[in-house]
Amino acid sequence: MPKTKTIFMCNDCGHEAARWLGKCPGCGVFNSFNEVNFTKPAKGFATRESFGTPSQTAMKLRDVKPLDEQRIPTNMPELDRVFCGGLVPGSITLIGGEPGIGKSTLLMQICKMAEFNGKPVLYASGEESLAQIKLRADRLDEPFDNSRKGERPAPPNPAELFVLSETNIKTIADEADKLQPALLIVDSIQTMYLEDVTSAPGSVTQIRECTALLMRLAKVSGITVIIVGHVTKEGTIAGPRVLEHMVDTVVYFEGERQVSYRILRAVKNRFGATDEIGVFEMCHNGLIGIPNPSEYMLVGRPINTAGSVVTCGVSGTRPLLAEVQALVCYTSFPSPRRAATGLDYNRVVMLLAALEKKASLQLSNYDAYLNLAGGIKNTEPALDLAVAAAIASSYKNRHVNANTLIFGEVGLAGEVRAVSLADKRVSEAAKLGFKECIIPQANLKGLKSPSGVRVLGVGSVGEMMEVLF
Repeated sequence: MPKTKTIFMCNDCGHEAARWLGKCPGCGVFNSFNEVNFTKPAKGFATRESFGTPSQTAMKLRDVKPLDEQRIPTNMPELDRVFCGGLVPGSITLIGGEPGIGKSTLLMQICKMAEFNGKPVLYASGEESLAQIKLRADRLDEPFDNSRKGERPAPPNPAELFVLSETNIKTIADEADKLQPALLIVDSIQTMYLEDVTSAPGSVTQIRECTALLMRLAKVSGITVIIVGHVTKEGTIAGPRVLEHMVDTVVYFEGERQVSYRILRAVKNRFGATDEIGVFEMCHNGLIGIPNPSEYMLVGRPINTAGSVVTCGVSGTRPLLAEVQALVCYTSFPSPRRAATGLDYNRVVMLLAALEKKASLQLSNYDAYLNLAGGIKNTEPALDLAVAAAIASSYKNRHVNANTLIFGEVGLAGEVRAVSLADKRVSEAAKLGFKECIIPQANLKGLKSPSGVRVLGVGSVGEMMEVLF
């Protein structure tokens, strides 16, 4: 019987120490060490012999044949956009999100919608019983009661879905090795355990060893693996940081419970870009992709109201229009309050100082509240000019034309700097009926403005104020 020893391991980066430390020397996080009872890993649990593959020798790079990156289309355009065309066979993906955000619903829709060419799908859950999985699957089969754009289409050729309620990762791996499914879903990795590791499920050691087993299964057998990870109160995936290094793709499912839309965002992707997003709407019977999120985000915005300005951010290659709201009101307190929701707080404070210095707005006696409507978050510098315009509009109590779109980066000297993909931002504004765009002067060069759209270039916040007011 192997000897058990006690070590201390950092929950954030997996750094090991012989005693408890107040600060991790690996990542610098305080109070992150937990006591772990460690034994020698089980023989063969993550070795090549587990799946019957021979050992390999080093090869010359010129003799290595490149992989043909075949994709498994999910028939959900918003999801395929994030995965750059679909799921990659033999890859392992980690999806994180807050409880109740819709991770299990999204995965069940993948099982029902994706094209697996007749191969089965295995859904292993450590949190739900088989009856609970069946209830959710039946709910997703209900038709939608609307005919809006982006409605979920009928599955082309649904795969045979196998379900398993189990927390022993070795049992799940053996079942997957026997079925050879096209897709294996593990929900969630924090509930899984390996018998030969003495620590509790969800500990750093268990998460690391269970993921290592699944990674070896994916690479050797060619099975696409998706694992679900819980998130901490800071919004990061619980467990050691090495978990995100081990997998091929890391995506976050974001959103507020009070609103119906959800955003799927890739933060790591070895097979494509990491700056694409997918936008979904949560309904009682599943998720619907939103093909035009800009129009969706602007529904219900106030028209010709002081402090309301429309801007355009870019996520990956997708332009996304949003409304910036500002409320500036006088305060009798010596220290005015500043608050920002959905925007970078430090940039908001910087813009307030730039407006007071360069545009002669006496904001030192005024509270300032900024909000990016709809509950979305965007810290792109291209929103600076719209934030400045919203602050000035609220301060002067004069509205900005509802058909005007504003974007640009603002510096500390009050200058307006060029931003990337200006042509796409202007084109998106034209599609939604905007008649005027105020952009950085430097972006006018070579820009082809769409017909019916007046494009004005400004070089400073002072020029922007003259144009608007």
